[in-house]
Parts: sequence; structure tokens; C-alpha cells
Amino acid sequence: MDKNTYIAIMAGGVGSRFWPSSRESLPKQFLDILGVGKSLIQLTCERFQKMVPPENILVLTNKAYVGLVKEHLPQLPESNILAEPSRNNTAPCNALLALKIYQKNPEATLVIAPSDHVILLEDAFLTNISKAVKFVSATNSLATLGIQPTRPDTGYGYIQMSDEVESGTFKVEEFKEKPDVETAKQYLSSGKYVWNAGIFIWKAAEIIESFNKNASKIIQVLSEDLSQLNGPNEQAYIDKVYPNTESISIDYAILERADNVYTIPSDIGWSDLGTWNSLHAYLEKDDQGNVSLGQAFTLDEVKNCFIKSNQDKLIVIRGLENFIVVDEKDILLIYPKEKEQEIKSLKKSITDPKYL
Repeated sequence: MDKNTYIAIMAGGVGSRFWPSSRESLPKQFLDILGVGKSLIQLTCERFQKMVPPENILVLTNKAYVGLVKEHLPQLPESNILAEPSRNNTAPCNALLALKIYQKNPEATLVIAPSDHVILLEDAFLTNISKAVKFVSATNSLATLGIQPTRPDTGYGYIQMSDEVESGTFKVEEFKEKPDVETAKQYLSSGKYVWNAGIFIWKAAEIIESFNKNASKIIQVLSEDLSQLNGPNEQAYIDKVYPNTESISIDYAILERADNVYTIPSDIGWSDLGTWNSLHAYLEKDDQGNVSLGQAFTLDEVKNCFIKSNQDKLIVIRGLENFIVVDEKDILLIYPKEKEQEIKSLKKSITDPKYL
């Protein structure tokens, strides 16, 4: 990949659906949630270092997590860690990133990727990223990797594809919200939809132009004094202007409004690991469909459960089916798998911040 390609890893989320392992102070992207000895953000960065050197990799994170990013990714220059002083969703941070990189390199192409996804087929992933970089550079377009759906999942947004403009690259007809089961089945059977994984590719100049057209107030707020970016007062400048931006996602602010968005359907062994159920589906299971992460378990008449413990204790379970069991030092969660979407809202009923 050439020197004009930059990677931006989005690492500001809290990972609420992975509570109680993921906390406000140590969210999912900084956990070794796969049990491989590396955090998700470390795996993500190593994947991209096969494409570009560390100085071309940036991380966008919440101000509270800058120390964690430095700890997990010591190979990155400190100036490559952008700290958001407020959580304003994904549009403002993408605009800030584009402005920062454009000031350094007006020819830059950006690859935007989440910090906490799993990609099993890395060679196929990097091939498709390279294809997308080449496409946006030649066509002044905005691109996204679309994930080939394998099931009628209701937890993802979908991308409706239109005409194929070149081999394996399609014009985006429309972005669809998370559907109900019947609609998801229709999407799957039509063959015209892919999952929206939040992996984007565009030139810095092109996304800035799209912000000017479609979400101009965000760019105006961040452009008060662009000379401050990439300098010694950069963070103070970001702290001043960033909280004044609109809180809106990049999908709503740009992708659903722009007319030059394309997608590349990709089979890359992808999982967003968004919930305990998705982790259960991803990991190897025993003959009863259980995933057990920890040291010592005795299971009897236990089926299709996810059980995790980092504690030095014996876990004994009998007669349990379709449950999540997560044993942390200060919290024990036992919850039905079918109701796992409640876990995020469950936190709101907890008043003691030490448990959040």
C-alpha cells in the first residue's frame, strides 16, 4: 500500500452489551475476550500493520481511554491518538480525522475500521480493502465493505445494492435499518443486500467535500482554526470545538444522504462480537453446545450455554440451558440468552458506579 493510505481505528465505545466484563473503565476493545493473549484492539492494529507502517495508523478514542490505547499499542506515535472530549457519535470523529489527515497529506485515502471486530480471513479482507482504496482513488467515491449475510440477522443494518459498476463493486441503493425477522429473510433470499459492518474507505478530500454538502455545520465547527491540528495545541483545540458538534452517526449524516456511495460485498469471516451470543456463536463448543472460558468447570445437564470465569474457583452448574453465565470478581451475571439485548439497559438500573 502506498504512503497516501492511512488507517483509522475507532475505539471510543463502551461495549455495554458485554457487561459485566466490559466496563466504563475498561471497555471491550481492551479485553482479551477471545482468550488468545491479545486484546481486540491489538489484533485489529496488527492486521492493518500488514498494509501500512505504524505511523500511518491512527486511533480515535474517548479521552478517558488514551492511556489504555498507549498501553495496548505502544508502537503508534502518541500524536496518532485522537482523543474525543465528548461522545458525539461517529460523524464528528470522522470529520475531525479527515481534517487532521488532509492538513498533513491532501492526497490521503482513509480506511475507517472498528477496533473490536473479528476477521478470520485476513488475506481476503486486506485484498478487498486494497481494492476499495484503488476504487475510491480513481472515482472520487465513498465506499464500504459489505459483509455477505449468512443468516436473517435482525441485529445488523443492511445495505441494498444496485448496479454493479465494476467487478465486485456495486452502487448503494439504500441503507436499511435493523429489520424484523421476516424482512431479514426477504433481504437474504433476494441476494441484493449485505450487512453494514461500519468499515469505510474514502479520500480525505472527498469525505470533507461530502460533509460540506450534507452535514456542513459539523465541518464548520471543527474548522474554526485548522492550523491548530497536528500541532502542539491540537488537543486543547479539539477540547474546545469538538463538544459543539452535532451528535450524529456517519450513516445518518453522510452515507444516507450522499449519492456517490458504493459497496464491495466481502466474505472475510467477519463477526462484530457485539454480544455474548455472538461470542458464543464464534467460539468452539463442546458436544452439548456450551462455550466454557476459564479454569475449572463441572457441568451436568447443561446445554447451549456461555460460561466465563476469570476467577480461581470451581464452577459447578447442573440443569441449565440457553443461559449466559459471566463470573467477574465483583459481579455474577446469570441471564437467559434470548434476553441478552436487555443487558445494555440493565446497567441503567445500577446506581453504584463501581459496577459500571
